[in-house]
Amino acid sequence: MKIFSKQILIFCITTVFFLTGCEGFLDINDDPNNPTEAPPQGLMTNVTYETAQNMYRMGSITSYYVQYLASPNQASATDVHEAVSYGNQWYRLYDVMTDLTDLEVLAEEEGATQYVGIAKILKALNLATLVDAWGDAPYSQAFYAETLNPEYDSQENLYNEVFTLLEDGLTELQAGNSTIVAGNEDFIYGGDITRWERLAYMLQARYLNHYSKQASYVPDAVLAALDNGFQSNADDAQVTYYEEEVNPWASVAIANAGLILGGWMSEQIVDHMNGTTYGVIDPRIETFMSTNDDDDYVGVTNGAGRGNAPEQGAFSVLTTDDFYSAQTAPVVIASYAEQKFIEAEAALRATPSQTTRAYQAYMDGIEAHMDKVGVAEADKQLYMNNPVVDVGELNLTIDHIMKEKYVAMFLHPESWVDARRHDYSYNDMIPPANSALGGDWVRRFIYPESETQRNGENVPSITQTDNLFWDQ
Repeated sequence: MKIFSKQILIFCITTVFFLTGCEGFLDINDDPNNPTEAPPQGLMTNVTYETAQNMYRMGSITSYYVQYLASPNQASATDVHEAVSYGNQWYRLYDVMTDLTDLEVLAEEEGATQYVGIAKILKALNLATLVDAWGDAPYSQAFYAETLNPEYDSQENLYNEVFTLLEDGLTELQAGNSTIVAGNEDFIYGGDITRWERLAYMLQARYLNHYSKQASYVPDAVLAALDNGFQSNADDAQVTYYEEEVNPWASVAIANAGLILGGWMSEQIVDHMNGTTYGVIDPRIETFMSTNDDDDYVGVTNGAGRGNAPEQGAFSVLTTDDFYSAQTAPVVIASYAEQKFIEAEAALRATPSQTTRAYQAYMDGIEAHMDKVGVAEADKQLYMNNPVVDVGELNLTIDHIMKEKYVAMFLHPESWVDARRHDYSYNDMIPPANSALGGDWVRRFIYPESETQRNGENVPSITQTDNLFWDQ
């Protein structure tokens, strides 16, 4: 959903309502210049925008864990999996879920079923993102001021809540009697309720697929959800940025150009795509990153840093000319390409294995992603017809699917879920140099210092190498 000037105007209008008060939106009797309640439209603008920002905020950490990015500095904390307290990411996820809770309440009071449905779907997404990083977390007592030290809900129960929210969200969207019709204040779909419904089904499939290591995994349930999910790239859930508010990855690229170093490519993703690891050059590489001064794609070994290389010109980095880090590029929340790889995996894991469906979905996922990032038709066909890629349905394995999904999920935090489910078993992927975990892989975040200091009696005792419930 592109953000046009009309949407910017709506954002400004809703901001003015929030700051100055408006009888049509706020029920404030005492001081109209100090409202205590935001209008639903203003909350919708905020939660759709900030959900995309949360995908970036989480991806700015997890992209080092899955080796899309590498630090130019030796033994940088995130790069080598040190136990860092990511309190800002924790706070931002809860901040959005708090606003979503407020939006649910306001919308329910006004009979705005479309708003209620969207709020529940976005809450499910942000909650699952939280659980997939930390595990157990406050939820049932988290959004009420009278509970200063909320208890932690189990990650299994929180996943159940994710599915309940998605189901309830669909029920609200399908009620068809909303007193407020969603529109351009919705920065993801511009009020297109059909696409919100498809997103809910797609997310059901995503989170059901996380159970792939569990005896409770039901591939047919994943496939059934996908039957109602996205139909093409046009259904992708994303927020597209604009000149006044640039894509956050573009900000990284701009800062790097100003020698505030970041956005450097890992050797892993470079070799994955430049022909070194698999013997086939992926044409998407030129849409992901720059070449160095010698016109080569060169990545940094995670944990090793750039050594004696200069601060610019020796390695591949994000630039504002790339698909994911252009100033007006989208931050993708969920995509049709991701859905096709979920379908391929579930179909292949089904009993009996649905190899024909799996293979078609695998190839469709590659094509969808290449179309999305703008690969020329001739280059797309050359890659897809290469025997390394076009392996034939009888030879398709989970490794093939995960190899291609790894590329299609570039910079997205969901890729870290895939890496853990796949036990980091991508070709030639090894733990970072100077690993803080002794060569073990990071499986979860530690809890923020704000939690251990303020709510320490409720914080679970965990380490970064403890597996989440779906990762066992």
